[in-house]
Amino acid sequence: MGDFSRAELRLMQDLSQRVTAVRPELVNGDATVGELAWVWGMGYDTYGSYWRHRLWFADDRPVAWGWARLPYRIPRGDGTFRERKSAELVWQTEPDRPELIDEVLDWYEEVAGDVDRTMIVQIADAQARRRVEAHGFVFDDKDGGDEGHWIQTNERDLVQVPEPVLPEGFRFVTAEDVSASEAVKAHRDAWPNSRFSEVGLERVQGTWPYRGDLHLLVQAPDGTLAASAIVWLDEATRSAEFEPVGTHVDFRRQGLGTALQLHGMHRARAAGAERMVVACLGAPAHPSARGLYYGVGFREFTRDVPYLKTAG
Repeated sequence: MGDFSRAELRLMQDLSQRVTAVRPELVNGDATVGELAWVWGMGYDTYGSYWRHRLWFADDRPVAWGWARLPYRIPRGDGTFRERKSAELVWQTEPDRPELIDEVLDWYEEVAGDVDRTMIVQIADAQARRRVEAHGFVFDDKDGGDEGHWIQTNERDLVQVPEPVLPEGFRFVTAEDVSASEAVKAHRDAWPNSRFSEVGLERVQGTWPYRGDLHLLVQAPDGTLAASAIVWLDEATRSAEFEPVGTHVDFRRQGLGTALQLHGMHRARAAGAERMVVACLGAPAHPSARGLYYGVGFREFTRDVPYLKTAG
């Protein structure tokens, strides 16, 4: 571990920015500027030894990259293990260089070895789908079905955003107003199985384009941080992304998630964004998050198509 630097991550984000500017429907769901920053910062210390990555360049700028996440078995504090038995590929290529996906896939096969291999393609990316299928990958009808865990990306413009309304006694704060331990606890209270730590938060905060004034929280009357969200602002494309958004398990169904998103959109617009995106589970069996985002004006923009290649 240790060879996947923040500088290399920034090059990967640069390619994602350039694709967003011209063909946003071809940005892979796990390859957005905010998603890359969040996953790298949050997971580096826990999962970094299981990561492999490579970048392809033309004229000193990145034109393709691959990030392979290999199978892992990591001990939990209670004596059990967090385990994944298949490999996963996150990738991006320039829209006018679709042939590079072949090189990315060849590299992925080499570093993943003889295990099940998974990856996603955006539904509009017909060229990539053909090339992926030519490499022996098939549509994962289980993960891609009505009860699967495929992700859809939602978007909305930042015109006519309603004003947020919080329950009496609740207020908005930012990560600049609370301690690191409090910010981490707010996340873990929303996601009880998360391994997010203060070390991870420090990495996230040091990763472009994190801004403390766009790391937003809702504080309850008793001081509990009841909801949190990070807004990732990309000034070059005048877009912003929520990742993650979560509400404390004891404070759900009080409108906090709705209010926090509206507040975040106002903050993003004030910072220069014109477009907002957020990802969620898209399958019919998982309606709750989708309903939350639809309730504040988001609509599906694109979706993942999951692919699988079994070992052997």
